[in-house]
Amino acid sequence: MSATSDEGLDRVELLEAIRRQGKEWDVLAPRYGVTNPNPPWKTSLIGTSECLAAGGALPALERRKAEDELAEAVYRDVPGPERELLVLVHTMLSRGLLAEGELAARMRAVRSRLEEA
Repeated sequence: MSATSDEGLDRVELLEAIRRQGKEWDVLAPRYGVTNPNPPWKTSLIGTSECLAAGGALPALERRKAEDELAEAVYRDVPGPERELLVLVHTMLSRGLLAEGELAARMRAVRSRLEEA
């Protein structure tokens, strides 16, 4: 993770690249004829948060505090659903629950599958 500010509030290069791509759900959904206002990954986001809390790796109150801090300091300009996702991933990276290289590899695998379809 690249450091640029306080512990846990460091900007993450991979996440910064994602936020600059302009792929917000409210822009993508109409392009593909989707009318559901909730992004398809919202359920996974909620489930991941609940699993992390239940397993003790990221208690809900700590996650919410991190969300508030990161939303204000790092992701203020990101729309709600995307901000929630970026904040959760950012928190997981900063706590060592996920490695940036592992995340990048998973993203490449998903992108590859989508491009094959």
